[in-house]
Parts: sequence; structure tokens; C-alpha cells
Amino acid sequence: MSLHLDPRMPPPEACVLRDLVERRARETPDRLFAIFPDGRRWTCADALREATAAANALHDLGVRQGEAVLSWLPNGADATRVWFGLNFLGAIYAPVNLAYRGRLLEHVVAVSDARLMVAHADLVPRLADIRRERLRSVVAIGGDPAPIDGLEGLAADALDGDGATPPPLVRPIAPWDTQSIIFTSGTTGPSKGVLSSYMHLYSMATAAPFLGPTDRYMVNLPMFHVGGTMPVTAMLVHGGSISVVEAFDTRSFWPTVRETGITTTILLGVMAGFLLKQPEAADDREHPLKSVTFIPYNDLAAPFRARFGCDLFSHFNMTEVSMPIISQANPATPGSAGRPRPGVSVRIVDENDCEVADGQVGELVVRTDCPWALNHGYAKDPEATARAWRNGWFHTGDGLRRNADGDYFFVDRMKDAIRRRGENISSFEVESEVMAHPMVKEAAVVAVPNPVAEDDVMAVVALKEGASLDPAE
Repeated sequence: MSLHLDPRMPPPEACVLRDLVERRARETPDRLFAIFPDGRRWTCADALREATAAANALHDLGVRQGEAVLSWLPNGADATRVWFGLNFLGAIYAPVNLAYRGRLLEHVVAVSDARLMVAHADLVPRLADIRRERLRSVVAIGGDPAPIDGLEGLAADALDGDGATPPPLVRPIAPWDTQSIIFTSGTTGPSKGVLSSYMHLYSMATAAPFLGPTDRYMVNLPMFHVGGTMPVTAMLVHGGSISVVEAFDTRSFWPTVRETGITTTILLGVMAGFLLKQPEAADDREHPLKSVTFIPYNDLAAPFRARFGCDLFSHFNMTEVSMPIISQANPATPGSAGRPRPGVSVRIVDENDCEVADGQVGELVVRTDCPWALNHGYAKDPEATARAWRNGWFHTGDGLRRNADGDYFFVDRMKDAIRRRGENISSFEVESEVMAHPMVKEAAVVAVPNPVAEDDVMAVVALKEGASLDPAE
């Protein structure tokens, strides 16, 4: 069965994960593809074998093409093999934020419609106190699964499948098939599950013009965000490699860059500030890091480049879009996110979708020339999908302005969000969790300035009459 593709769309072997992994293993089997924080290393052939083994095991557990499976794992080889294994089946990778618990966790379980979850053993007990909807089984990695009534607990060896031949597909995986459901901050309600196709993530991964086959990308953002999945996809597409860390860490950043040969990475918010606060050293420029995606492109950019000698790039992106605005190296205009990339149309509009003049702040709306190069909606939320996609454009909810030279500048979220350490946090969701405490009568969650950059989160709480509360609760 062949696929009829739009002429602007790449063939499956260029954008579908299963085809990409098989292609890299066929063309460069011995080339290093991934370095993981526990010391494991995968060649391209290893990546194919690990993905195949996971796919066969997941198939034996009943997972089928088009079905979503929750992955609740820290960055590392296990998270990668589960993701790859799911996509090898044509199934949907639905990763969960490691901080989620209570009603936040309950919400993503419900929206995913998943029957199976793969989770770190330390996280599994959080499932005991929530409604689990269709969820029936959990595979625990890193320890024995905690016994939970009504939930089948499986040991990690349930994912030890045959690594020789991948399971057959009911039909070929198409570029427009759903690859993942990524849960993004719910700034006007609960977190929304962004439906992302292979074509969508490919478009994001190929937007940066400075990436190539010699690059090794430090994956220092969570793999439950596009900040973690995009670099992995980019290196599959370009034929490069990745070095995965569990999380950004100031002290180990430069040693990891040097030891694992990292050439490119993303630094969000306070990350660059933390690195600049480290004592200067004679070898500050002796490293392989060539390029940094530097978000936001603020007053830290110039001193960072002067000290460490990297080329810096800026862009505007969010889970739902595919890096529609990107800069050239080392923008001369402070604060600039860049200009629209080829294949993307953007406008800045008012509340009636009428375009505003240069210099005025409005909402950024986006569309692409190629089908499926943006998200295709929100899981189980047709109303939110219709609101976001009105008048033929995707509405980002972000306020930007454009100057007379055509540069775009991010101004603020137009919705009620707090930004801490590079992540948008929904005040609505945090307030809902605080209000769930039996001693709390009212709660308001607001941003307070962080001394380095961005925000910290403060909850203001009114207690019920006669109640007392330890703030740690």
C-alpha cells in the first residue's frame, strides 16, 4: 500500500520515526547515536534493536497501531526506548510530567485514553489515589511496582521483547499519523494534550538552519516536552547524535559538554544566568559547543557569547507550532526572536483577528504551506481546538510585536501563566491543587520575580475558620 503525499511533504523515510531509525541503522550501523546519563551508549544499530525489542514487547502487551500509551519516565535510555518502541508500532507516545500528581495526573490519564502506562517505580504510588479511567496496567521501571487495587503491576522485564524483527503493521505509518500527545501548560484551564503528527515534529526539528550530521545535541530538557523530543528527532533527521542528561545542572554542564562532545543545545531562562555566575576559568572557550539556542535573547546573550565563544540563535516556539520564527546567528537587535522562516505565514492580530500595526502588541497567529506541519488539535477537547484554529489560523495565545525592520519580539503570554525555569506554569492548575487541601478556603497563585530571571511561584492562601496549616503541606 503506497501513500499519496503532498509534493511539499517529505517521504516517510525522512520524517516517520520507524523509517528514520531503520534508515540510519542501514546506512550507518556503527555510528554513535546516543549517550545516556547512566553510561549506556547506542549506535544506530543499537537504536534499531532497542526500538524493535520494545515494540515487540508492547505488542505482546496488547498495544496496537493508533493507540496511546502513557510514559512517565525521567530522561534516559528507558524513556527513549519506550518512545521509539511505541512509534515502531504506529502507536502514540503520551509522556507525563514527572511532577504531576493528584488531579493534574488524573486529567492526563483521562485525556490520553490509555490502557497501559510505563512508569518509574518511584512514581507508581501516585496512581493509587486518583481515578484511572481506562488505565488497567503499569510497567514499573527501576523497582517493583507498588500494589494498587484494580491496576495490574508488571515488572520491567515485560518490555524485554525480541530485538530482531519488528512486528508487522496493519498499514504503513503516514507522516500525518499522530506520533505523540504532549501535555502543555493549561493557562485557561487544565493542561491540554497537543496532538502532534510525524510531519509536525519533523517540521520543528528541521526549522533550525544551523544543524547538521556532525552535531551532537545535548538533550537537557524533559522528554515529556517538545524541548526534549525535538532534539532527538532533529538528530535522527540530520544523521547526528544526542547526549541525554536527566536535567540541566550548572556544575556538570561544561564537563558533560567536553566529555561527550556536545556541539549544540538549548538554554532557557535562568540556565545561562547560572552558567555566567560560575567563576571564570582559563578554559572557558575550550569546548566543542558551537551553537546555543538562547531563549529569551536578553541582556545575558552578549556576555555569554563573549565569555564562551558560541554562536547564539533565538526563536519563537511552543508545543503546538513548529518554530515559525527564528533568528540568524547572534542577532544584533536585543530581544529579537527573529523572523518567519520559509514555509510559514504569521500575523499579529487584535481580538477580532485584524492585523495590528508595527510596534503594537497583538496575538501571534500562524499557518504553514505544508499540510500537518502544525498540531492537529487537542486530545478530547474539540472546543479548545476550534477556538485555537479559528479563521484558518492557529492562535498561539502569545503577545508579540513586530518592528519596522520585520523582527518579531515576544512580549508576554496573553493568558494567565507563570514562567519558571523555562516552563510555563498554569496558575489555574496550581490553584486547583492548593484548593483541594481540606483546610484551604481560597487560594491565588501569582508570579513573583526570581533574582536571576523569570518567575518564582507564590501561593496566597486563606484558611477555613479555625484551621491551621503547615506551608510544607
